[in-house]
Amino acid sequence: MPYNIRIVSTYPPRRCGLGTFSRDLGTALEQLTAEVGHIRVAAIDNQSGPYGIPVDLVIDQYNPKSWAENAKHIVTRADQSPNPTVVLLQHEYGLDPDKDGNDGRGTNFVEMAKVFHKHGLLTLVYLHTVLDSPDAHQKQVLLDLAEHSDGLVVTTESAIHILESDKYGIAHAKLKHLDHGIRMHHPSQYDRLAIKQSLGIGEHFLITTLGLLSPDKGIQYAIRAHGRFLAESCTEEQRKKIVYLIAGQVHPEFIKADGGRAYAEYQKTLADALESAKVRWCRTRDLSVVDISKNDVVFYDCFLDETTLLNFYGGTNVMVLPYLNMQQISSGILADTVGAGRAAIATKFLYALELIHSNKRCPEGLMIGRYARGILVDPGEASVEQIARGLDYLVFNREKRLIMERQAHQRGYQMRWSNSAWGLIQYVDFLREGKEIVTGRGVKFTRQKPSVLEVKKRHAPDEEAALPLQSVAGNPAMSHDAGKGLNS
Repeated sequence: MPYNIRIVSTYPPRRCGLGTFSRDLGTALEQLTAEVGHIRVAAIDNQSGPYGIPVDLVIDQYNPKSWAENAKHIVTRADQSPNPTVVLLQHEYGLDPDKDGNDGRGTNFVEMAKVFHKHGLLTLVYLHTVLDSPDAHQKQVLLDLAEHSDGLVVTTESAIHILESDKYGIAHAKLKHLDHGIRMHHPSQYDRLAIKQSLGIGEHFLITTLGLLSPDKGIQYAIRAHGRFLAESCTEEQRKKIVYLIAGQVHPEFIKADGGRAYAEYQKTLADALESAKVRWCRTRDLSVVDISKNDVVFYDCFLDETTLLNFYGGTNVMVLPYLNMQQISSGILADTVGAGRAAIATKFLYALELIHSNKRCPEGLMIGRYARGILVDPGEASVEQIARGLDYLVFNREKRLIMERQAHQRGYQMRWSNSAWGLIQYVDFLREGKEIVTGRGVKFTRQKPSVLEVKKRHAPDEEAALPLQSVAGNPAMSHDAGKGLNS
């Protein structure tokens, strides 16, 4: 019997990465016609509508009663269908205000999970933020979600290590890793030069940063790094053939926050970075009217629709992700960059460490990722020199850059949305079967005396240290990145 899928999340046209994630996951699930019945979305709304199918319920984000009423509607509709309903809660602290409207301090997701759990709906919670040092409220929310759901889904293994550590103590059996899906998985179908020409960029070497902008994206440091690279590494003629395209609008929620004061301060920060970098720049909504050769930095000030995003992924030579939040466990931009087979320079946030460096130890400084999938740099001020060095390496070492692209694509191919959706359905099957298995009727033993034979759990970060030295030295792929940087 196929599953009906109920997603609780933001959703387009709301401009939110979480909404895009939910849309892409739903689209992939739709292709599993034998396993999935219908897909419906309860959209967490902040005056972003109107919505179309698959949205059939709208939650007023700042109204606790709306959350509660919609939870009841979901249960009622599930009861009316002969197919079992699976609820996917897409949790993000920032979408969960308390009754006084304080962002990130609510328990609306938890209260929903309690309702679904009480009525026997199989409920999974996608965690899009897992904090290494949570405050008491943030920790309790995740503990409650674990208690009142059938499983917590994360897109990184490192998030699982955090959740089962002493910081949270959530049982490993409650946790599931599923890859963040990717849009593009056939980069050979995309002619990079042809895409650039269609965008009006011609034969320029294209460096990009994509997505909604906000201070924690670190663009101010990437601009200064680009200016340093141009000044230190390029002739004037070479400079005319290289452009840094920053594509995407400032996050609409950030523009409205604090009466616009934080937005004005951010704009000044960007202006100061541009002046300090001594770069030529412009802002546009139409690339066809820009003389690219006369600009080092171009702000493409538009919300990026699906077609535009795919073109930018296909056309880019290097993606720069200078994020400042090192606890970020998910990034659709990085996932799609790897899936598109494009080289990335990223700061060492959790998702980048996993996707580019396979969660191996990463000391300070610039690092070429494990299996050469990308380049990792430290965040903030340190990233200015390191990103500049990374650009120097990728611009002037074409063959190594192309090898890096192939290595990235090899990992990205495993992350197709179809694979993530299929993995989710397999997990749902596993959980349902687990509920039906009759176990535990024999004698149960409880430890009553200490024993030297007890197997202690070993923490993941120490596992590499236990490897024999020759196992690293004997593996060319591992030895390539085991501490070496650009000068290797």
